[in-house]
Amino acid sequence: MSAAIIFIILLVLMLTGMPISISLGLTVLTFLFTMTHVPIESVALKLFTGIEKFEIMAIPFFILAGNFLTHGGVARRMINFATSMVGHWHGGLGLGGVLACALFAAVSGSSPATVVAIGAIILPAMVKQGFPNKFGAGVITTSGALGILIPPSIVMVMYSVSTNTSVGALFMAGVIPGLLLAGFLGFTTWNRARRFGYPRLPKASWGERAKAFKDSAWGLFLIVVVMGGIYTGIFTPTEAAAMSAVYAFIVAVFIYKDLKLSDVPKVLLNSANMSAMLLYIITNATLFSFLLTHEQIPQAMTDFMMSTGVGVIGFLIMANILMLVMGNFMEPSSIVLILAPILFPIAIALGIDPVHFGIIMVVNMEVGLCHPPVGLNLYVASGITKMGITELTVAVWPWLLSMLVFLVLVTYVPAISLWLPRTLGMIS
Repeated sequence: MSAAIIFIILLVLMLTGMPISISLGLTVLTFLFTMTHVPIESVALKLFTGIEKFEIMAIPFFILAGNFLTHGGVARRMINFATSMVGHWHGGLGLGGVLACALFAAVSGSSPATVVAIGAIILPAMVKQGFPNKFGAGVITTSGALGILIPPSIVMVMYSVSTNTSVGALFMAGVIPGLLLAGFLGFTTWNRARRFGYPRLPKASWGERAKAFKDSAWGLFLIVVVMGGIYTGIFTPTEAAAMSAVYAFIVAVFIYKDLKLSDVPKVLLNSANMSAMLLYIITNATLFSFLLTHEQIPQAMTDFMMSTGVGVIGFLIMANILMLVMGNFMEPSSIVLILAPILFPIAIALGIDPVHFGIIMVVNMEVGLCHPPVGLNLYVASGITKMGITELTVAVWPWLLSMLVFLVLVTYVPAISLWLPRTLGMIS
C-alpha cells in the first residue's frame, strides 16, 4: 500500500511539470510527514550522509574535463584522425563521425558533450559534401550516446553510488560493450551509405594518418591516463577524474592553445552549474532511496518476484521494458538513481552479477537518450541541425534499431560485459 502511495505522489508531482529532482524531494517529505513518525533530524542527516561519498567527487571533475576538451580543439583533431582512418569506406565522414564519437566518449564521460563537440564540426562538413541532413543527424545523435558507455562514464559513477558497486570494475566492463556498440552503429552507417550511394573521402596516405594521429595524440593520451591509472592502481577512479581535469586544462590552454586563459572562468562556471544540477538530483534521489528502504519496498518487491518464480530471463525482460519506458519521460541520471535501489536487490537475489546489471542499465539509458520526448541527444542534435524533434526521431530509427538489437545481446550474454574485468582480476 505504501509503495502505491509513494509512486502516485511522485507521478502527480511529475505530471505538473515539476523538475524530477524537486518531485523526488517533495514526495519524500510529503510521505514522511503525513504517513510516518520519522523525525526531521534523520531526514536532514540522510541528506548529507547520502552524498558524503568519495566516488561522487568524480562527477564534477569528469564534467570539467569534458568541458575543457569540448572548447579546447580536441574534438576537431580527433575527427581529422578518425576520418583519415575510415573516411575512404562507404559513408566516409559518417563513419569518421562514429569513430570520433567513440574516441571523444573515452575522454569526456558525457553523451550530450560528445554530440556537441563532434556534431558541431562534422555535421556541417557532411552536408557540404552531399550527405542528407537526416543521415548525419542520425549518425551523430546515436553515436554520441557512446559517451555514457565507453569509460569514463558519469552515469556509471551514479550507478556505483546507488549500489556500492566498484566504479573501476564498471569502467572496465564498459570497454568491450562500448567498442561493440560502436561497431554496430558503424555497420549501420556503412550499410546505409552503400545502399544509397553516399560519398566517401579519398584514401589518406599513411603519412597523412601519422600526422593526424600526432596532432590528436595529446587528447588520445588522456584515455591512457584515466584507464591505465585505474587498472594499474596508481589512482582511484575519483583521483583519475581529478587528473583528467588537470590534464585537459593543460592540453586545451597550453599545448593546443585553442582555449584562452580568459575563457577558463566561463568553462568553470558552466561545469559548476552542471555539477550542481546533478548533485541536487543525487541528493533528492538519496532521500527517495532512504524512504523506499524505510518502508521496506525493495525487500517486498524482491520477495514478490522470487515467489512468482520468474527467472533471470523474465526479470531482465521486465527490467529492460521498465527502463525503456522510463526513458520516454526522464533523463538517465534520474532513472538510474530511482530504479537502481529497487531493481538491484532483485537482480542480486536472482544471481545476476552487479557489474553486468550496471552495464544493462547504462545501455538502456543510451537508448533513452536517442528517442522522444525527453531524449537529451535529440535536443542537442536539434540545436545543431535546426531540425525538428519529429524529423530527427525518424532520422535516428535505423541506428536506434541496431542499439535495441545490441541491448538484447548485452543483456543475455554476460561475458561481453564481464570478460575484461574478470581477466584483470577486478571481479571474481
